Amino acid sequence: MAGNVGDSGGRHRGRVQPVDDAQLLAKLKSVYGYDSFRPLQHEIIRSILRGQDVFVLMPTGGGKSLCYQLPALLTGELAVVVSPLIALMKDQVDALQALGVPATFINSSLDSSEIGRRQSAVARGDVKLLYVAPERLVSPAFLPLLLARTPSYFAIDEAHCISEWGHDFRPEYRELCRLRELFPSTPLGAFTATATRRVRADIKSHLRLEMAAGFQGDFNRPNLFYEVRPKKAAYQQLVAYLKRRGPGSGIVYCQSRAGADEVAAKLRADGFSALAYHAGLESDDRRRRQESFIRDDVQIMVATIAFGMGIDKPDVRFVIHYDLPKNLEGFYQESGRAGRDGEPSDCLLFYSYADVAKQKYFIDQKPSPEERRIALHQLQQMVNWATRATCRRRALLAYFDEPLRGQSGPCCDLCRTPVQEEDSTIPAPFKGERAQPTAQREAVPSTADSAAHPHQPLFDQLRVLRKRLADEREVPPYVIFHDTTLRQIAAQLPASRESLLRVRGLGEQKALNYGDAVLECVVEYVRQTGARPVEEPSKPPPKPRRTDGLSATIQVTLDLFRAGRSVDEIATDRGLSATTVEGHLAEALEAGESVDLDRLVSQDKQRAVAAAMAEVGSALLKPIMDRLGEGYSYGELRLVRAAPSCDGRS
Repeated sequence: MAGNVGDSGGRHRGRVQPVDDAQLLAKLKSVYGYDSFRPLQHEIIRSILRGQDVFVLMPTGGGKSLCYQLPALLTGELAVVVSPLIALMKDQVDALQALGVPATFINSSLDSSEIGRRQSAVARGDVKLLYVAPERLVSPAFLPLLLARTPSYFAIDEAHCISEWGHDFRPEYRELCRLRELFPSTPLGAFTATATRRVRADIKSHLRLEMAAGFQGDFNRPNLFYEVRPKKAAYQQLVAYLKRRGPGSGIVYCQSRAGADEVAAKLRADGFSALAYHAGLESDDRRRRQESFIRDDVQIMVATIAFGMGIDKPDVRFVIHYDLPKNLEGFYQESGRAGRDGEPSDCLLFYSYADVAKQKYFIDQKPSPEERRIALHQLQQMVNWATRATCRRRALLAYFDEPLRGQSGPCCDLCRTPVQEEDSTIPAPFKGERAQPTAQREAVPSTADSAAHPHQPLFDQLRVLRKRLADEREVPPYVIFHDTTLRQIAAQLPASRESLLRVRGLGEQKALNYGDAVLECVVEYVRQTGARPVEEPSKPPPKPRRTDGLSATIQVTLDLFRAGRSVDEIATDRGLSATTVEGHLAEALEAGESVDLDRLVSQDKQRAVAAAMAEVGSALLKPIMDRLGEGYSYGELRLVRAAPSCDGRS
């Protein structure tokens, strides 16, 4: 059963933060749009707020990031997140800023002047979540910033990188042990999605987490469908699969750079949107290709394992291993990049004994006999998983010492169509290709193929709207909304801001930023099709004035604005988008605060917007924009609508 492991009491290092469950749930709803926590999240957050060290082993898609983000929002103090990749930092910070959270990152992608501005924002207390790489965190040039403003806690993401026994060891992570000496009273949390028993012990020992409160979630990912196919005419099988399953993002893993280039080129020639990604490309080219995939400008990434750990994209619908992985831990991590949003997704492996021979050849080149022994043992486990006629999900969980506790519907190709088992022990020397115990069943759809979407035309329209909003803000589409959120909207047909806020995963900031555009899309769909919404469409009442005061982050923005800073200057200083800053000032107006609107919108524009609102109403912004024509921004419309003079307009 998933839950605490080891010493669940833990050792208290930091001061206890007085936050009750009502405050926890209120913040969860207002920021993230969720009414309840996922398994273990509440207990982990409570431990952090009690000033305890924590060790968290939670699979990809289990909600680890919320566990170290939410405490910082509740306490209002600085939290530092250690992350290994630049792209991963940027994605998480983009997502947080879209939620109105004062977060930023500092890494080598920034020039010295920008690093200076962001460090100044940290020193002033404007930042609540700071993402940094491990080598920067303990550098002499960076440490004084943290020593001057001691963080409330450190969260080490991808903590398996610490262990030499882990599948993605990074030497710079070993230096993190210095945090115990430099910040002895600051709690530390280690978070990882995959780690064997030996790797877990190594992490705890190196970071001195033996007394930490331990939490282990289920490794089972019930939305993933596992399948192994013989690697015969593999490219033709790949094309047939892609044509059958239709649009959607996916990753195809190849063992070599040349293989990735070749498969990507063939897919493009056959009309698919595909790019290659590997360490042989220039860094700028790798960055551009990764962003193209993240932003849905390209659908398929054909890559070596150099691609993946920096990917926070939740709507990857399939992961295909074109070549055999080295070990089960790597396979679990790579295939686990599919379906992070909980939607049905496919994990497909092409298996051949020729690939086993290649892997064994590489193992034989290792200088150490012990390294060769371990690598060969890991390869044998991978071969056993691919060739033995036992449930693939059950066997994968057994590798992590977890039993399978039931599964609704087929979970792998063997459960769907059982086959005969054969001996799969790796021989030495190899005798050549052996028969495989799996067979191809093209006509049988996987769980992902049969997933139904309510009001599919509206869902498609909402995806187009999301892409436009994301491109305007230069962020990935999933930063705006996840597919699961769009499906709920397409099913519920919300007709007001109040009903929109009842959609799971849609918090107040996103309703403020994007609600008008979404409602306009839904209302127009209902008008054209006659579909019945959950509630009859009507003009929502004017948004009531806030009586609970401003949040800390909005107050900071307001103070800076009153001190004479422009929207762009505030955005730069705080590491926020200009849209978020305008949203903060609009909320301040709605709360009855004094804001000099003339500095934000010219008086001529204010009069024009007010006149347009008098004609078409103020419930939705798009009709106002259509009435005004070019030369206005949605930010300007929101600010004018929020002004006291617009109270009561309908």
